[in-house]
Amino acid sequence: VQLQASGGGLVQAGGSLRLSCAASGRTFSRYNMGWFRQAPGKEREFVAAIRWSRWSGGSTYYADSVKGRFTISRDNAKNLVSLQMNSLKPEDTAVYYCAADRSGNILSGNSGVYDYWGQGTLVTVSS
Repeated sequence: VQLQASGGGLVQAGGSLRLSCAASGRTFSRYNMGWFRQAPGKEREFVAAIRWSRWSGGSTYYADSVKGRFTISRDNAKNLVSLQMNSLKPEDTAVYYCAADRSGNILSGNSGVYDYWGQGTLVTVSS
């Protein structure tokens, strides 16, 4: 599976951005998908995940820091997972990565569970 993240950019605090991750391959619907981020000088951290589903949708899981502001979704017909980010804060500034977990097990915020990673897209939130 190859993952290509896009949609990053510069936005003012309180604004919104929508990240997308396009996946190759015919088994996309079988993978749990996640978003992680890494701020300068910090470790990579979990943001959100969505479980595999035969149809678009699936159960979701969020980091406390983004709950209520970010929404993860998937469109299996397009091999696409998205992250809608609202009410952005300067502390959301980071490189955002999408990732795929082929196990299909329960959703996890542990980066070690994920098998495939995209190249990252930079989100900068100005105060």
